[in-house]
Amino acid sequence: MTRAELDTGIDWAAVEGWNPGLHDADSFFAADPGGFLVGQLDRELVGMVSAVKYGSGFGFVGFYIVRPEFRGRGHGLALWQVAMQSLAGRLVGLDGVVAQQDNYRRSGFVLAYNNVRHEGAPARAERPDADIVPLAQLPMDAVLRYDADFFPDDRASFLRHWVAQRGSIALGLVRGGRLAGYGVVRPCRAGCKIGPLFADDAALADRLLRALAAEVPQGTRVQLDIPAVNPDAVALAAAHGLAPVFQTARMYTGAAPALPLGRIFGVSTFELG
Repeated sequence: MTRAELDTGIDWAAVEGWNPGLHDADSFFAADPGGFLVGQLDRELVGMVSAVKYGSGFGFVGFYIVRPEFRGRGHGLALWQVAMQSLAGRLVGLDGVVAQQDNYRRSGFVLAYNNVRHEGAPARAERPDADIVPLAQLPMDAVLRYDADFFPDDRASFLRHWVAQRGSIALGLVRGGRLAGYGVVRPCRAGCKIGPLFADDAALADRLLRALAAEVPQGTRVQLDIPAVNPDAVALAAAHGLAPVFQTARMYTGAAPALPLGRIFGVSTFELG
């Protein structure tokens, strides 16, 4: 898939109701320019899937879409097979539609937990928080080191673009001279999304969430995707009046990586992990 074709794919994702970010495409493509696959019939785009490679040992599948008028003809399966072949030898993850879990199991995926999308207008910080600063003020190496705890392999190329994405706000929380949490809010087709939202504990996550909410217009609908197995994240969403609207099955082709789920208060993106 070319970079221009990825724009078309993101438009398809919007039609599916996935509410992509307005400027996600550059960050996605930077993660792995060869990781976006398209199916064509007579030069017409009929389907796509992403099979993004991270580092030497991890991959993530997303953007699995066949245009409605071409479904039921085997095109999706053909795309899926090529995607999985391209990730052979790696641990592979995905956030799939819950109802499709059995199909993914047949390809060797095992359920780890569900991620749940919450939506609402979170409480806003009433005054500046002295510990929270624009992430761009911090050394990128420090951000990459902190983020490494939350992802199975190297995603530096993606993250450098993600935290600087056009229209987004990235904030870091610094305690004792070290990064103790960070988050990104970005404009989407409808409202905004916050992701990731990583923090050392729930109180810090709450401060970051309030600061990020204060960066968008009052009353903006915000979406936050959280691991259902993190009770502190579930409680945080509820405390801010965010209601569950959708969920995915996080699955892997092997044992789930040992991520600190208790410090994950917002997933980066369902499409790329």
